[in-house]
Amino acid sequence: MAAAQSESQKLLILGGTGEAVALAGRLAEDARLAVITSLAGRTREPATAAGALRVGGFGGAAGLAAYLARDSISLLIDATHPFAARMAANAAQACAEAGVPRLKLLRPAWRAVENDNWIDVSDMAAAVEAVSGNGTRAFLSVGRQDLSAFAGLESIWFLVRSIEPLEVPRPLANCAVIQGRGPFSETAELALLEEHRIDLLVSKNSGGEATSAKIAAARRLGLPVVMIARPPAPAGETVETVDEAVAWVAART
Repeated sequence: MAAAQSESQKLLILGGTGEAVALAGRLAEDARLAVITSLAGRTREPATAAGALRVGGFGGAAGLAAYLARDSISLLIDATHPFAARMAANAAQACAEAGVPRLKLLRPAWRAVENDNWIDVSDMAAAVEAVSGNGTRAFLSVGRQDLSAFAGLESIWFLVRSIEPLEVPRPLANCAVIQGRGPFSETAELALLEEHRIDLLVSKNSGGEATSAKIAAARRLGLPVVMIARPPAPAGETVETVDEAVAWVAART
């Protein structure tokens, strides 16, 4: 029994966020844990996380469940992006099938404050409808996978920022593309909006500090913001901070 207790427990972090990197750094210091961070592989140069790294998909919920069993994973923390709805659902289903405790680390959503001019919409399709009539030069901050939803708005000029270069041909014909990775400062975001004469911001409600400066910059300029609501998270244990996630793990090791 003593030998079994001394073996490291394997903890899988589904990553892709700053919180996932911070969490791996905290947990990798615990000798009782073998920390593995899994990334989808969409970013060619992801932020480095402590511990082991796995890159690529699992093959849906069934594939993830098989991986959990085959590699004797003891705990799973889903620290994926708040809009990674399919991965979150797969994680919930796989952990239920494999009998692995799961925690969702979900940073708080942004909330409108005084002088914000938000146009709240429920999904990407509603965001496309909201853009028409509310601006002509839009900063489109929705991630490169969702750009094609706006392709039909030929009268709107878009500014797009992406970590990775966009594929060719671009999904939007009438746009300018810049590359960048957060965090961004409010001063820099304000200058960006003014330089490109932006009159509308379109954003997912991702939450967090890395890209929140664009919201503050839009507030200072009095710009309308089409704010896309998050998809619902699967039922189960959920925390908002890395500290809470560390405590959840500590209670189970």
